Amino acid sequence: MKNVSILPLHDATLSSIDSCYQLFSRVNDFMRYQGKPPFYDVRIVGLERNTQLGIYSIRSDQTVAEVNKTDVIVIPLLCGNFQNAIKENQPYTNWLLTQYESGCEIVCLCVGSFFLASTGLLDEKKCAIHWAAKNEFTGLFPRVRVMDNRIITDEDRIYTSGGGFSYLNLILYVFEKHLGREVSILASKMFEIDIERRSQNPFSIFIGQKAHGDELVTKAQEWIEKDPTEAFIVEDICKALSVGRRTFERRFRKCTGNSIAEYIQRVKVEFAKQQLETGSKTVKEIGYETGYNDIDAFRKVFKKITDLSPADYRKKYAV
Repeated sequence: MKNVSILPLHDATLSSIDSCYQLFSRVNDFMRYQGKPPFYDVRIVGLERNTQLGIYSIRSDQTVAEVNKTDVIVIPLLCGNFQNAIKENQPYTNWLLTQYESGCEIVCLCVGSFFLASTGLLDEKKCAIHWAAKNEFTGLFPRVRVMDNRIITDEDRIYTSGGGFSYLNLILYVFEKHLGREVSILASKMFEIDIERRSQNPFSIFIGQKAHGDELVTKAQEWIEKDPTEAFIVEDICKALSVGRRTFERRFRKCTGNSIAEYIQRVKVEFAKQQLETGSKTVKEIGYETGYNDIDAFRKVFKKITDLSPADYRKKYAV
């Protein structure tokens, strides 16, 4: 039997705490139906017996001081000011580090990773992060290998998820790790969770990193974003800014995480997505308007960034 400790962190969402509690507990029901013993001992483990989360109060089964060893720690989804949440949840850190050093697994839900990263456990490790939180997260934790295109990461007994409710997919993934594919599929069917979600790309909205403080890079970004229909040439942008291409390419990538050409592509695809969502123009017309004379090239770039063809994107998101 695995002991599961769900932490009622400061600024955690009640729904993520309760969902995890219910999912892990219901798997025990599945095991009983099959004539097998329960697999998880699920408990809420807090700093104190009672934790206030906004208007809600959670009563913990145990305090961290009472738990010498656990097998799985669940870090819930956080909301609000992340830096304040990190500060308020600092008292959990030593216990968390001790448990991890003793061999426990850590299941981190979406932006709960802000707290987990503050402990240093994510340094040089992969971490899925919600696309909208990527810029703030990378600014605070530059040593973490951010994966804003993935739903799930798994490295050194640490599992993370990106996306508000994609933590449900993460829990299914953990079930599969512990109990096999059959149990994971059963849980997927019982709770009607799409088990095959693996990428954030179809959901993401491109938000250019502009908190870097480099005025010349910001100027280039604003120029590109001002008119996504323009057929940009990287050499021309560098010439207009009176900078050498090789040096500015390195400078631009360091600030934004993208090369200039990649940034142009992402801005153009974001513009095309808006056209596909709200307009009636054909894919070819949108491709030409976005600045692609080669429609096959447009489709290829669009799918590379969104994991969907333009036609499939329209089917999924057209209003």
